[in-house]
Amino acid sequence: MKEIVSTEKAPAAVGPYSQAIITDDRIIFTSGQIPLDPKTGNVVGSDIATQSAQALKNLEAVLEEAGFQMKDVVKTTVFITDMAQFAVVNEVYANFFVAGAPARSCVEVSKLPKGCLVEIEAIAVKE
Repeated sequence: MKEIVSTEKAPAAVGPYSQAIITDDRIIFTSGQIPLDPKTGNVVGSDIATQSAQALKNLEAVLEEAGFQMKDVVKTTVFITDMAQFAVVNEVYANFFVAGAPARSCVEVSKLPKGCLVEIEAIAVKE
């Protein structure tokens, strides 16, 4: 059984995908969140720190809509356009995952939607 998650507190899907899918009532797979303002659809900030914070806020909004919290996240994948900015992303990321940080992959990509500098997706599990 799967349930589609949708919230206006995070950017709407801009293609044929869902913001997230819950399976077995306890596992959620989120789509990648980019740093868009949910109300305007515009990219927030021009630096990677601001964009990382917004992407994580959007991720948190999707999780909360589904009844999950950031502490439930077990795995993230972070996509950045410049690996030289990894330390900045890491610093912002640490503010959202204070205790028991999830497993994570971080990869550099050549481009992201709307010219964004970062995109973050997650898998979370409720106990």
